[in-house]
Amino acid sequence: QVQLVESGGGLVQPGGSLRLSCAASRSTFSINNMAWYRQAPGKKRELVATITSGGSTNVADSVKGRFTISRENTKNTVYLQMNSLKPEDTAVYYCTANTYWNVYWGQGTQVTVSS
Repeated sequence: QVQLVESGGGLVQPGGSLRLSCAASRSTFSINNMAWYRQAPGKKRELVATITSGGSTNVADSVKGRFTISRENTKNTVYLQMNSLKPEDTAVYYCTANTYWNVYWGQGTQVTVSS
C-alpha cells in the first residue's frame, strides 16, 4: 500500500504564498497520476490540480495562474506552489496518488488564508 505524507499547510495573509509537499512511500507498483484536492467546511471536495508521471499538468480554473503543481519522480513527491492566496482558498488540502489498481489519499493539511 502507498502511504502519503503531506506538509506545508498553515495560516497566511491574503496575497501570501505556501508550498505544499506530499511524499509517497516506496511501492511495488508504479505511481501514475498524482493530484491535489481540497475541501472547505460545508462544501464539496474539489479537484485542484493533477500531474502525470510524464509531467503533464492541469489546474482548476479557480486557481489557474496562481497555483503550480510539480513532481520529482525519483522521490515520489508532488508539490503544490500556491501564490496570491485568497480567502476562498481556505480548505483542507489532500494529496492523492494513483497506481493501476488503486488511488491513495493523504491525511490532509489545513490551509487558512485570513487577515
